[in-house]
Amino acid sequence: MQFGILGPLQVRTSSGEDVAVGGPRPRALLTMLLLQAGRVVSVDALVDGQYGEDLPADAANAVQAQVSRLRRALPPGTIEFAGGGYRVVAEPDDVDALRFTRLAATGRHLVRNVRAADAAAVLREALAMWRGPALPDLPPGPETTRLDGLRLDAQEDLAEAELALPGGTTVATLEALAAEHPLREHLRGLLMRALHAAGRPAEALEEYEKVRRLLRAELGADPSPELADVHTAILRAEHPAPPRRRTAPAQLTSFVGRAAELDRLAALDATRLVTILGPGGMGKTRLAAEYVAGDGCWVELAPLGPSADRDAVATAVLAALGARDSPTGPTSPLDRLVVVLGEQQDVLLVLDNCEQVVGAAAAVVRDVLAACPGVRVVATSREPLAITGETLLPLAPLPDAVRLFAERAAAVRPGFVVESTNAATVETICADLDGLPLAIELAAARLRQFGVDTLARRLSEHDRFRVLSRGDPTADARHRTLEAVVAWSWDLLSDEERTLARRFAVFAGGAPAEAVEPVCGVPEDVLDDLVDRSLVETDGERYRMLETVRLFCLARLDEAGEHEATAAAHARYHLGLAREADPELRRAEQLQWLARLEAEDGNLTAALGWSARHDRPTAFALVAALAAYWWLSGRHSRPGPVAASLLREGEPPDGMEEEYAAVVAHAVPRAAPEHWERGEAIMRTHGRALRHPFGAALWGMAAGPPADEPDPRLIGTDPWSIALDRLSSALLDLLHGRPSDTRLVAARDAFGELGERWGGAQALDWLALTASRRGEWARAHELWSEALRLQDELGALDECAEVLCHRAMGLLRRGDVDAAAADVAHARDLWTAAGRSPLPAEEHLAEAEIAMARGDDTAARAALAGAGEGAAALTARGRVAEDPEEARRFHTEAMKAAPPLASARADALEGLASTVAPERAAFLLGVAVALRGTTVAGDPHVARVAARARDALGPDAFSAAWSRGAALPRAEALTTL
Repeated sequence: MQFGILGPLQVRTSSGEDVAVGGPRPRALLTMLLLQAGRVVSVDALVDGQYGEDLPADAANAVQAQVSRLRRALPPGTIEFAGGGYRVVAEPDDVDALRFTRLAATGRHLVRNVRAADAAAVLREALAMWRGPALPDLPPGPETTRLDGLRLDAQEDLAEAELALPGGTTVATLEALAAEHPLREHLRGLLMRALHAAGRPAEALEEYEKVRRLLRAELGADPSPELADVHTAILRAEHPAPPRRRTAPAQLTSFVGRAAELDRLAALDATRLVTILGPGGMGKTRLAAEYVAGDGCWVELAPLGPSADRDAVATAVLAALGARDSPTGPTSPLDRLVVVLGEQQDVLLVLDNCEQVVGAAAAVVRDVLAACPGVRVVATSREPLAITGETLLPLAPLPDAVRLFAERAAAVRPGFVVESTNAATVETICADLDGLPLAIELAAARLRQFGVDTLARRLSEHDRFRVLSRGDPTADARHRTLEAVVAWSWDLLSDEERTLARRFAVFAGGAPAEAVEPVCGVPEDVLDDLVDRSLVETDGERYRMLETVRLFCLARLDEAGEHEATAAAHARYHLGLAREADPELRRAEQLQWLARLEAEDGNLTAALGWSARHDRPTAFALVAALAAYWWLSGRHSRPGPVAASLLREGEPPDGMEEEYAAVVAHAVPRAAPEHWERGEAIMRTHGRALRHPFGAALWGMAAGPPADEPDPRLIGTDPWSIALDRLSSALLDLLHGRPSDTRLVAARDAFGELGERWGGAQALDWLALTASRRGEWARAHELWSEALRLQDELGALDECAEVLCHRAMGLLRRGDVDAAAADVAHARDLWTAAGRSPLPAEEHLAEAEIAMARGDDTAARAALAGAGEGAAALTARGRVAEDPEEARRFHTEAMKAAPPLASARADALEGLASTVAPERAAFLLGVAVALRGTTVAGDPHVARVAARARDALGPDAFSAAWSRGAALPRAEALTTL
């Protein structure tokens, strides 16, 4: 909360709402507490301040009653009782009087250290807090007198600072103050100096005579030595010693990074105008100072107001040059500047912070460069000067951000180093802060209070502007906090530019130009103005904001009450994009459309998240329309949490049955049984072709293969849907032990004709599996390699990893353990790169199979710890069990867990065969063949079980038992056991 007592009592929440406190007594009590913010004020002191000598019957209870009234008006916890008194829970800077006191002291320090521009900025900020007489709810007393005195001191210090700046202070301001305080000699001396500087020496001398007469009449005293010295200097027509040419400010910290930019500046020595361009806090001023290294003339333009004209800019340059007035020269400051610089050779002017006077600065630079061939200019600005001959040097985020953080952190926490235990966290901090040097320095300074992990968490969980709100109190106001840096640029925008900036912030990860007007309702050409002002970046195709700028603008969007409407427009636009892309993703152009959607991935995610909270029909529609994108690009798990939340919120929107089924499929494994049942019923009874044909594939992958052919009415008549129907039918054949190659080849060819890579890769993967089962190793390897190529073109890391694991199992059956291990290692790397943590069960199963092939059952058991409880994992555990009973238990559980599909039951039966008598083992191995419709070439587990049974039974008996099993009809084989 913010509290104001420099004028009528003001209490304002963090959201900007005013809080009504009540009558005079509560206001007076709160004022006394605020003067000691954060510290306990005793009840006796509060009684004395409230009532003086006019005490009520029970003063302590009266104070307690006033506190109770305050507590009802203020947020909970604002006022605490402690140690026999009360305190307001607030930081000193939350109270305007305390913040004013601090800033006034800082301003005086800066004046005494001859930092006039910085002092003026700080003191203006301090004096702007006064809204009226101080402490109006308290009777006049020492605190009121103290604050009034500090205010007058600050006004004098500001005048002192402004007298040292171009344009000086206004005589009228000092005349008004002198009229209020006629006996204040320092103030009268400032007025004399201002009159003299304004070319009115006679009036300055008359002012001295007025003061002398007044002092004699009122006090019987002569003027002070200070005032007499001012008088003497004016009589002698003395001017201050001519200032030397102002050079770059000396730096107190090391210069980190930007070597490439320094080299670029050096290479531009022959260029007459270079503008170092970038958003606030990017290090433009520091780079310019490092480049000139004490050479050149440094002109600070920040103290000039936005209304400053070319004469004000020219006056600032003349002051920096130390140029004297000439009674015979031109009267126009710009003309005088041209005369001064025209007489010089090899002059380098550095114009720092041009952005708020960019038009005036550009006019001065243009005229100077045209008339003065010996002059070069380096400007720093948040927007270009936009004049002929300008070369721009835009600054990107600092590449050496981590080193900068480390150096600045070590300064406030001696011994701090970036090492293996904290490097990732520091990198995250620097990345989250957009590599902005100022933000990184502010963050490093907070290590006085926080550890690195705590700082990272607070930056992530809290408002970064609040976390980074404590900068160097002596720094220029616009660079003291992260928020002030961005606010400086914001304040320079036009109303239309502010409207676009705050609405553009709804884009997550940027946007193409064509998205701007539909979402923001502002012509897209205004976007180029924001680029010029360094609030938006562009690579020529997309526009984006630094995250720090975006968060600032989002706060302005909230303040304007436009967030909901803009977010709704954003969601509608991206739903339209998703619907437009959906059919294109099933055609040869899918790579181009994948790239387009991947560029918008942040926006699509943001649109889905907002819609899930505020617009469920749009959220359901987005899930269905984006299904193909998520699967083709390997983002299988992306929509899972949002899909689950949509299911928890109640009934699906009317008329969105297909979309509901897509949401259920994406919610795996979070969807409750009733949602699965409802989704299955929809897919069984939908009765018409799906609007989003990929939904049929999605449901099949999520729910598993159906017991029979899918409803043909679900399948559309478009070529992709027909190809998918062929693939689905082929997989049913394969899983039920029927010949499948013909349909798989037809599906592969159909997808190939369309140029659709995902469907083609699925068909190739299954074709490779059937070829490897027949022992056609070369053909299987060729098919898997082609499937990998297609998935790699899609950039689907998850899908590539799955194909690699499938190929690894084929390589194991061929006996090439090392090649299989290499494929699994590659798959593990891909899953890690895709952010899969923990790794999927398929990876753990593959690791276990490799360990078994190497005879390391201990390693296999360790790998299987992460393989889940599916039938395949249970079968594998049975194979490496340490005793027969444990093995039998695992294999029996695998049979129960296996779905009622021929291939799954066949795998489980082969595992169980290793735990039974030889004749039964031979029979079960034959049943597995009956289920699959084929033997599996090279399976080492089956080979070992068969060899043991054959050795025990003899070849003829083994063959007879095996043949009995293999001859069973498939329906009967499925019920074996």
